[in-house]
Amino acid sequence: MSQPLKDKVTLVAGATRGAGRGIAVELGAAGATVYVTGRSTRARRSEYDRPETIEDTADLVTEAGGQGIAVPADHLDPAQVRVLVDRIAQEQGRLDVLVNDIWGGEKLFAWDSPVWEHDLDKGLRLLRLAVETHAITSHHALPLLLRHPGGLVVEMTDGTAEYNRVNYRSSFFYDLAKASVLRMAFSLGHELGPRGATAVALTPGWLRSEMMLEAFGVREDNWRDALERVPHFAISETPRYVGRAVAALAADPDVARWNGESLSGGQLAQVYGFTDLDGSRPDAWRYLVEVQDAGKPADTTGYR
Repeated sequence: MSQPLKDKVTLVAGATRGAGRGIAVELGAAGATVYVTGRSTRARRSEYDRPETIEDTADLVTEAGGQGIAVPADHLDPAQVRVLVDRIAQEQGRLDVLVNDIWGGEKLFAWDSPVWEHDLDKGLRLLRLAVETHAITSHHALPLLLRHPGGLVVEMTDGTAEYNRVNYRSSFFYDLAKASVLRMAFSLGHELGPRGATAVALTPGWLRSEMMLEAFGVREDNWRDALERVPHFAISETPRYVGRAVAALAADPDVARWNGESLSGGQLAQVYGFTDLDGSRPDAWRYLVEVQDAGKPADTTGYR
């Protein structure tokens, strides 16, 4: 199996579960050394109180063909992030790819709750977890990434800039968080581009994460059982799909063509030719606009 990232060093910040885990594993499958961070370890769970751990993710990276290295880190703590980056510098001497996937807000926002009714402490905590963590991590990690030309920063968000520009995303705090991350990639593109690196924003589609599958009462092997209750879930994708998008970007010698842009996994699949684990190419954001938001019956024909 080709391993185009064999000599690359990557950091997936927020790799405990979901998209972060899928990205870490696919970077590993492409041969990369992958530092995976998060607050959930085998010794201690985060406030999520879920079973997934960064050690599990690191093991999956290694099994896929890379080298997974788990480092516990709270990315709201600048001192912990500085120690993390210093360790990467000492052990590897370089950083080629930074994926800012820190989130942690699923339990903090209320659907369709206006700002004056929303729990303020939870809303502000969400913004800290979703925005401050990315800024802190970039501040400390980018000097190392810039030591060698060709570095890549991937800011993970929910929704493309085009979609989020005209659609309200669940709540004031959620909407603001996702818009902020999109703008971060745009700003980093301006700062990194002249210095030989690239920054992009990337969104998965409807992700079959561990938490989403659990919420729908299904597993990955029987996820279609949820379609009777949620028909549009038919467009969903595994976390590995967006992982393959990141791996494709990291292996592209012409990745600078995307600098500062907002991208989706489905969009990049059409460019780079990768598929989800089942061989399909779901294009969730086009489907959302043309089918789900248009009020049409669920039908993924032509969309995956």
